[in-house]
Amino acid sequence: MDIKRSLLLLCTSYGSFLLGQEKAIDTIYIFDSQMSKVKLFHPVRTITQKDIEKNSTNLSDLLRFQSSIYIKENGRGAVSSPSFRGTTAQQTAFVWNGININSSFLGQGDVNNIPLFGYDQIDLKAGGGSVVYGSGAIGGSIHLNNILDFNRGFKASVYSEAASFDTYNNFAQASFSNDKLSVKVSGSYLTSQNDYKVPEFVVGSTGFSNINGKYYNTSFNIGVSYKIADHQTISWQNQMFDASQHYPVFEQNGNKTKYNAQTLRSLIAWDINKSNLSNSLKAAYTEDNFQYFSDLNLPKTSGAEGKNYIFKNDFNYFITPKININAIGEFQVNKGEGYQSGLGTISRNVGSLAGMIRYFATKDLRIEAGIKKDFVEGISSPLLYSFSGKWDALRWYHVGVSFSRNFRYPSFNDLYWQPGGNLDLMSETSTNIDMNNEFSFGDFKVVLSPYYMDIKNLINWLPTPYGYWAPFNTSSAEYYGLESQITWNKTFGKHALKLDGGYTYSKSVNKDTQMQMMYVPLHKAVGNIEYGYSFLKLYAQGLFNGLTYTSTDENRSTAIDSYFILNTGISATLLKKYTLGFKVNNITNTVYQTVSYYPMPKRNYSVYATINF
Repeated sequence: MDIKRSLLLLCTSYGSFLLGQEKAIDTIYIFDSQMSKVKLFHPVRTITQKDIEKNSTNLSDLLRFQSSIYIKENGRGAVSSPSFRGTTAQQTAFVWNGININSSFLGQGDVNNIPLFGYDQIDLKAGGGSVVYGSGAIGGSIHLNNILDFNRGFKASVYSEAASFDTYNNFAQASFSNDKLSVKVSGSYLTSQNDYKVPEFVVGSTGFSNINGKYYNTSFNIGVSYKIADHQTISWQNQMFDASQHYPVFEQNGNKTKYNAQTLRSLIAWDINKSNLSNSLKAAYTEDNFQYFSDLNLPKTSGAEGKNYIFKNDFNYFITPKININAIGEFQVNKGEGYQSGLGTISRNVGSLAGMIRYFATKDLRIEAGIKKDFVEGISSPLLYSFSGKWDALRWYHVGVSFSRNFRYPSFNDLYWQPGGNLDLMSETSTNIDMNNEFSFGDFKVVLSPYYMDIKNLINWLPTPYGYWAPFNTSSAEYYGLESQITWNKTFGKHALKLDGGYTYSKSVNKDTQMQMMYVPLHKAVGNIEYGYSFLKLYAQGLFNGLTYTSTDENRSTAIDSYFILNTGISATLLKKYTLGFKVNNITNTVYQTVSYYPMPKRNYSVYATINF
């Protein structure tokens, strides 16, 4: 099998087409066509539907216990943001089916205003990726991916969970496919009174109660793919999401507020896959709306509507069996309109051109180089580049290296908020160096990934002499550390044992003060152990989070102390269709915070059932 054929089989994951055949035999359509190529050069952690069942409270919980990402959550279910390798939430890109969906207003994604269910897999990529995934892909990127397969007939499943604090979580999915058409529909509904208590955590003179902490959200997803010819498919993916979060108060007579959010994401793709070339043309529309209520019983106080029109073309061609070129062009129109929020009516055009070349020297050595230029209306953007190589040096040792320049351009709030918006802001830029060492010893796999980042022109909001806050390019910072992961899978008879653990050391230093950045734990470790016997499964999860400073001066008195959390669960599957499970979260009853003054729940429980048709 020549190198070209090997690559294409890898890039299409399950072989959306095979070389040497006149007729395509697609079995799977993946909306993010770049992800399979990314995996050729970078380690990517994939979270499956079965993994989601272990941490089904929300996306924050899933990422907290099953990745190296630090999640800052203002109490369970409230505002939540990610910190990838010590970077800020604005320096993490959320990517939905290949489209960057970070908010135009904030430049980031609120983790708890993104649905947990409705994806076929969630991929986590550490390190820079702006050449492919655009603004914000500095510390890493979180990929929410949908897949449509063919010739699978009808399948359906229902998941229902009841948990502590009057929490109810439901998800249903159905799909049908034949040799020409694939359709998948899903929906979820989550509601929680979220009225947990942490009496040991004293606020004022009383123990903490999560007053006015309830939340709910609903989502609906539909995906359709149709083969219009042997080598061509037309596909559509659509997601609608509606959510409400009540912001906790510390006293029963405190002022009760809430935040409502609605998102719409719709994507149409036309894909051509032939023996030596492929092309993916996408047109997308995304909408992000929010309303803030300063009093639950009064009309909205403020809000905003954001609309984005996106056109993207991804062309991939093999010049020779060893040389592959890839050209990506994208154009966006970003529109925003505020309501009593400091924002008026805004419109911005954003375009980009990127080119990549991949050289497959041997079956064990491959190299990729990329360059990109963004054209952001009213903002000067840097020339971006990336270089990656991977060498399968030995049967048991693989090594990879990556060097890239990445960026984040200012958000609508940074530029246009009144008073305070700063039209003179420059884009944040970073230089990233990553190295990945993969060791395989039988059923064991160990990955050691040291990294270094240098970020310039950090955007920070600071008080001004005029009585309001404004954003400025204030400082530079360097980030370095080590991510590590160990996995072990063993099956013997009816017994199966799975171990998955990771440790992260994150040093993030403000170059001006030489102090550790806020909300960056120096140490984080996660571990998952799963044992299965016949129809039974038992698992345990552990999370250790080290000391976390909450101020810029490394003040120990206001820092969040280190903590260890342990979860466990058991499930039974009957007739391969019915699963009943029970989970205990925070079994050690640990009092802990991820953001100051907002403790997370102590021991809590849930029971769930899954039916597969």
